[in-house]
Amino acid sequence: MVLHNILYVPFWFVQLCLYGRKSDRHSEKERFDFLKKVTINANKGGNVIIQADGQENLPPKDGFIIYPNHQGLYDTLAFLESCDRPFSVVMKKEVQNVPFLKQVFKVMRAIPIDRDDVKEAMRTILQVAEEVQSGRNYIIFAEGTRSKKGNELLDFKGGSFKAAMRAKCPIVPVALLDAYKPFDTNSTEETVVQIHYLPPMYYEDYKNMKSVEIAAAVKKRIEEKIAECIKEQQ
Repeated sequence: MVLHNILYVPFWFVQLCLYGRKSDRHSEKERFDFLKKVTINANKGGNVIIQADGQENLPPKDGFIIYPNHQGLYDTLAFLESCDRPFSVVMKKEVQNVPFLKQVFKVMRAIPIDRDDVKEAMRTILQVAEEVQSGRNYIIFAEGTRSKKGNELLDFKGGSFKAAMRAKCPIVPVALLDAYKPFDTNSTEETVVQIHYLPPMYYEDYKNMKSVEIAAAVKKRIEEKIAECIKEQQ
């Protein structure tokens, strides 16, 4: 990705730093459009093809949370090309210092979460819920960490859904396939990443469910979609 865009990388990096400043006055849409442009060019240079479907399942009104499976450091970038609705992300505290991703997350105004600090994690959940209620969209990786098992899923943590429950917002399950390959495999061959936006769960659908039950339901939908896609490829 870097070598094929070497002439643009210094300019993009400076722009990322400028857009990521707290004092930056660009709108969220302007920042998002800039990230999308950079990501599309980076994907072309890195021989990464995004195949996405189901975008029509995104709720018509902003203020929703996307819950995908988590495969690798590339996951958030995959969404930047396939989604036309601005969003932010809840990221693990450890990831906020990864070069390039650090700058991207600052532009997105992403929120770090420390899962080892219960009080801090609760403050993050409350902040996300408040911002979602005000009309922002978020991505939360409910597994808590990347799978490292390819297209196999880890358990989805019920606590990850408390932000949606508090905001009473739509939950959008998303199935990612092969999103671990761009950053986690040593290959320059063409890589296809699949993103499948599944029908949302609205508050009326889950209001009587416990967080662990919501987590299990979302995981099941994603697992079924991944199994379906793998079967079609065989």
